[in-house]
Amino acid sequence: MKETKKNDKAKRFPIVVIGTFFCALFVYMILFLIRFVLENEQDMVNHSYNSRQDILLSQNYRGTIFSEDGQVLARAVIDEIGHETREYPYGKLFAHAVGYSVNGRMGVEAFANYYLINTNISVNSKVQNDLAGLKNPGDSVYSTLNTKLQEVADRELNVYRGAVIVTEVKTGRVLALVSHPNFDPNTVEDQWDSFLNDQTDAVLLNRATQGLYPPGSTFKIVTSLEYMREFPDDYEKFSFVCSGEYKHGDRRISCYHGTKHGTVDFRKAFAKSCNSAYANIGMALDREHFQSTLSELLFGRELPFDMVYSKSSAPVNGQTSDSEMMQVAIGQGMTQITPLHLHMITSSIANGGVLMKPYLVDRVESVEGKVVKSYQPSAEGSLMTVEESAVLTELMKAVVEEGTARRLKDLPVTVAGKTGSAEFGNVKGESHAWFTGFAPAEDPEIAVTILVEEAGSGGDYAVPCAKAIFETYFSKEKVAQEP
Repeated sequence: MKETKKNDKAKRFPIVVIGTFFCALFVYMILFLIRFVLENEQDMVNHSYNSRQDILLSQNYRGTIFSEDGQVLARAVIDEIGHETREYPYGKLFAHAVGYSVNGRMGVEAFANYYLINTNISVNSKVQNDLAGLKNPGDSVYSTLNTKLQEVADRELNVYRGAVIVTEVKTGRVLALVSHPNFDPNTVEDQWDSFLNDQTDAVLLNRATQGLYPPGSTFKIVTSLEYMREFPDDYEKFSFVCSGEYKHGDRRISCYHGTKHGTVDFRKAFAKSCNSAYANIGMALDREHFQSTLSELLFGRELPFDMVYSKSSAPVNGQTSDSEMMQVAIGQGMTQITPLHLHMITSSIANGGVLMKPYLVDRVESVEGKVVKSYQPSAEGSLMTVEESAVLTELMKAVVEEGTARRLKDLPVTVAGKTGSAEFGNVKGESHAWFTGFAPAEDPEIAVTILVEEAGSGGDYAVPCAKAIFETYFSKEKVAQEP
């Protein structure tokens, strides 16, 4: 009898173990599913195949998007029969930043969609709307965008294709984001087919975040950082005699318009943007070490940003040839960067090496004023040391004091920056104009990055745009501080 009981227990033991295992597995799967839903709720709701969006939009009107200074950037307009139309009062001005919500979504309309189609009004208000047969108003999104700076950036970019980004250095708040050519989001639905068939202007492309360009001499910021890291005790002793070109084997690098800079030290080579000196520096760099630095600066990697963007690339490795290395050192060849990425590098220099995540939404509120969500500044880590950022700041100040951005010298604040004239295509002399910098150099508040396609010299075309933005920001700040 005892033996039979022992045998029964022995037979039941595997069943108990297996049953316990599957129960534990089931509990784990439930907990994992709950966690997944909580962490990815917005992405799941925003997915184009999720019908929950349609259900929410049948119950709620799409919420309003505001600027930093309280201006309406996007809103729902309801006609007499309850038909909803999306209206963008500023037309083209905020096209790529705010975006659109038909035929897909772009900009703030895209990544804040979850909040715009949900509502957090009181239960009592929902009941009253339901009894009256009315939809509920969606939550309001307050962006970080400043209408005045956006207007100045848009005006200064004028008829040129290109991009402008302005952010607060210490927080990462995006104050202006412009891309040209732009479009009127009020008419996207009517013009959609023409946009898709457009092979020339690519107006839907956000050049600030998705446009890839040779960085030209702005990349000398990166080359300088690498040279400082490899020669920490000797970089200040750098000296080079510029004859207007640098030759290595059968390859030649020329300075812009063949300018002969004469004897230059590290500071002057950067300030005057001497291609010959930097091609010479490039030949002294360890290519595998440079590859590591580029990775640390997020080349070829994901960027901390909510909008759609392209990855930058600078193909440097142990197999990079001498001729390719000379081109990379001056930001040419196969090197490609987005204005967004260059802006992040510049902002980290201004912020003691620490990169703050750029963000466009300050907070979400219900129409009754209840704060649903607030966005706070977020540090994404250091791209360089405090000491390295300080040296690069001094080099960038020299560009304004004695170099290619002297037009910024008469501003009421000290500016640190770097210009670039990036050659492209097969026609010699064609170049994109760049400027990237920040102010005040001693205690940076805003960073500005500008790209003007096919314009020419960065000092001639991008710097004046930067000057207008700095003037507007600091004059506005002064007025705001007056009693």
